[in-house]
Amino acid sequence: MVSTVADVQGYSLFQPVRTGNAFEDTIERILRVIKLGEVPIGDRLPPERELAELLNVSRDTVREALKVLSAEGIVESRRGRAGGAYVLRTPAPPGHLREAVDRLPNGLEDTLVFRHAVEGGAAEAAAARTLDAEMRALLVTRMKAAESADIAAYRIADTRYHLAVAELSGSPQLAAAVADARLRINDLLESIPMMSVNLRHAAHQHERITTAVLGGDPEGARRAMLEHLDGTAMLLRGFLD
Repeated sequence: MVSTVADVQGYSLFQPVRTGNAFEDTIERILRVIKLGEVPIGDRLPPERELAELLNVSRDTVREALKVLSAEGIVESRRGRAGGAYVLRTPAPPGHLREAVDRLPNGLEDTLVFRHAVEGGAAEAAAARTLDAEMRALLVTRMKAAESADIAAYRIADTRYHLAVAELSGSPQLAAAVADARLRINDLLESIPMMSVNLRHAAHQHERITTAVLGGDPEGARRAMLEHLDGTAMLLRGFLD
């Protein structure tokens, strides 16, 4: 059966994206609607134009999100008069992702809250300090390394950038807490797809964090870091049950 916006009550779930993580939020919202069965297997999602209007994002964002879901075998793009994105299966977390979540000491949400607290605090503290030339160069170098890394090397480069922010906080205890948070989250990140759009988005967010830290803007640095972390949280929740 081919569904339309008018005959599927669940499209009220397609609320406008609320955050700066438009790509990640779009994926999470589409996955949630599919997992709730509001668009059953075999049915068609709303057209790109309508999805973009419902979510208040660009058609390019919707198109890229659907490409990721297609690559994961969750939807299939079909051409022709009845073309569009059709649901192939209900998304289920890869076994490694579920196992990685189950290994967390106090579950996913506790890990995400802990990461918010320590990484947001580290960015704020780093921006509040007077950084010398060597410290400033370290942050810029790590940022550029993550931006230029290929997919195979990206995760390590990204981790090193986040650890640099923590180091610049001037607090060894806070830096150790950030390292602990990264150890908890990295196993999860290895279990979800690496998406070029997401990596480009992350690079822009790294730039905003770096600008705020080097510009001595503690509140801006904290806000930019938390927005960055929210994108990762959305993807993890989206790919889990």
